[in-house]
Amino acid sequence: MKRRDFSVACGCALAAGAWVVPVVQAKTAPASTAQEKKPQAGEDYQVLDKRASVDAPSGKIEIVEFFWYNCSHCNAFEPLLDAWAKRLPKDVVLRRIPVAFRDDFEPQQRLYFALDAMGLVDKLHAKVFAAIHGEKLNLSKADAITDWVVKQGVDKAKFLEQYNSFSASTKATRAKQLQNAYRVEGVPALGVAGQFYTDGTMAKSMERALQVVEFLVAGVRSGK
Repeated sequence: MKRRDFSVACGCALAAGAWVVPVVQAKTAPASTAQEKKPQAGEDYQVLDKRASVDAPSGKIEIVEFFWYNCSHCNAFEPLLDAWAKRLPKDVVLRRIPVAFRDDFEPQQRLYFALDAMGLVDKLHAKVFAAIHGEKLNLSKADAITDWVVKQGVDKAKFLEQYNSFSASTKATRAKQLQNAYRVEGVPALGVAGQFYTDGTMAKSMERALQVVEFLVAGVRSGK
């Protein structure tokens, strides 16, 4: 599957053939129809030919969200995902993976992994989106990222230690491997248990993509 080109200027995932994630319910079918229809493999989600790796411990079902801070669709999806994640059953865990379709995505990957290592994702993850999409800040380079993080009250030396760490580099590499294993072509996108993939284009909206994920989780849980 050919990798799409992502435009930093537009701040979202745009395919060479107009790949756009719809954030609201598709208007081609009534909402009730879209919600009641049983998700279909090859239509609403893909079954991976080869299982992707999972970090979740035994007995847990891993959901992966693939995102990019500069993506406007990811920004719009974040509040919905956050609310949904708070209602997850105890046997389901959410794992966020910042994508890197180009080398210049890596600074924001390192930003996320540094925040994660410092236990600051809950405090600052949504604020990164707000800074980029609400305040229109350019947080695509290390210096600008560091300046912004420090303004949030984070110790500069401690942040840079994590940002430039071997751990962040390793996690960035593994993130790229995982996005390739799931064959991610655009964001936001969701992976389930190393076995399934869906996104807003396939499910017709990101809201329904979460419903598809719930369907897949139920199947994994029951062993189907």
